[in-house]
Amino acid sequence: MLNIGFSELLVILLVALIVLGPEKLPELGRFLGRLSLEIKRGIEEVKSELGVDKIEEEIEEVKEEFNTLKKNIKDEKQNNK
Repeated sequence: MLNIGFSELLVILLVALIVLGPEKLPELGRFLGRLSLEIKRGIEEVKSELGVDKIEEEIEEVKEEFNTLKKNIKDEKQNNK
Protein backbone atom coordinates (compact mmCIF):
# COMPACT_ATOMS: atom_id res chain seq x y z
CA MET A 1 0.00 0.00 0.00
CA LEU A 2 1.09 3.57 -0.54
CA ASN A 3 2.82 5.22 2.36
CA ILE A 4 1.58 8.79 1.91
CA GLY A 5 1.57 11.16 4.86
CA PHE A 6 -0.64 14.18 5.40
CA SER A 7 1.89 16.67 4.02
CA GLU A 8 2.41 14.63 0.83
CA LEU A 9 -1.34 14.32 0.37
CA LEU A 10 -1.73 18.07 0.82
CA VAL A 11 0.92 18.76 -1.84
CA ILE A 12 -0.81 16.35 -4.24
CA LEU A 13 -4.15 18.06 -3.68
CA LEU A 14 -2.65 21.52 -4.23
CA VAL A 15 -1.00 20.42 -7.47
CA ALA A 16 -4.29 18.86 -8.60
CA LEU A 17 -6.09 22.11 -7.79
CA ILE A 18 -3.59 24.12 -9.80
CA VAL A 19 -3.82 21.71 -12.74
CA LEU A 20 -7.62 21.47 -12.68
CA GLY A 21 -8.26 25.16 -12.11
CA PRO A 22 -11.16 26.91 -10.41
CA GLU A 23 -13.72 25.62 -12.95
CA LYS A 24 -13.28 22.05 -11.77
CA LEU A 25 -13.03 22.95 -8.07
CA PRO A 26 -16.74 22.29 -7.25
CA GLU A 27 -16.58 18.96 -9.08
CA LEU A 28 -13.48 18.02 -7.11
CA GLY A 29 -15.21 18.99 -3.87
CA ARG A 30 -18.22 16.77 -4.69
CA PHE A 31 -15.90 13.91 -5.57
CA LEU A 32 -13.98 14.25 -2.31
CA GLY A 33 -17.25 14.43 -0.37
CA ARG A 34 -18.52 11.24 -1.98
CA LEU A 35 -15.16 9.57 -1.40
CA SER A 36 -15.29 10.54 2.25
CA LEU A 37 -18.79 9.06 2.62
CA GLU A 38 -17.73 5.83 0.93
CA ILE A 39 -14.72 5.52 3.22
CA LYS A 40 -16.92 6.08 6.29
CA ARG A 41 -19.41 3.47 5.07
CA GLY A 42 -16.59 1.02 4.44
CA ILE A 43 -15.20 1.54 7.90
CA GLU A 44 -18.65 1.03 9.45
CA GLU A 45 -19.11 -2.14 7.39
CA VAL A 46 -15.79 -3.55 8.55
CA LYS A 47 -16.59 -2.63 12.16
CA SER A 48 -19.93 -4.42 11.94
CA GLU A 49 -18.36 -7.49 10.33
CA LEU A 50 -15.75 -7.67 13.06
CA GLY A 51 -18.33 -7.10 15.77
CA VAL A 52 -16.56 -4.05 17.19
CA ASP A 53 -19.88 -2.50 18.21
CA LYS A 54 -20.81 -5.57 20.23
CA ILE A 55 -17.41 -5.60 21.92
CA GLU A 56 -17.75 -1.91 22.80
CA GLU A 57 -21.20 -2.57 24.30
CA GLU A 58 -19.84 -5.48 26.32
CA ILE A 59 -16.98 -3.33 27.60
CA GLU A 60 -19.46 -0.65 28.70
CA GLU A 61 -21.53 -3.28 30.52
CA VAL A 62 -18.45 -4.59 32.32
CA LYS A 63 -17.48 -1.02 33.27
CA GLU A 64 -20.94 -0.44 34.73
CA GLU A 65 -20.79 -3.70 36.68
CA PHE A 66 -17.31 -2.84 37.96
CA ASN A 67 -18.43 0.61 39.09
CA THR A 68 -21.45 -0.92 40.86
CA LEU A 69 -19.22 -3.42 42.64
CA LYS A 70 -16.78 -0.69 43.57
CA LYS A 71 -19.61 1.40 45.02
CA ASN A 72 -20.95 -1.61 46.95
CA ILE A 73 -17.51 -2.31 48.42
CA LYS A 74 -17.15 1.33 49.52
CA ASP A 75 -20.59 1.21 51.12
CA GLU A 76 -19.72 -2.00 52.94
CA LYS A 77 -16.50 -0.49 54.25
CA GLN A 78 -18.34 2.57 55.54
CA ASN A 79 -21.04 0.40 57.18
CA ASN A 80 -18.46 -1.77 58.94
CA LYS A 81 -16.64 1.22 60.49
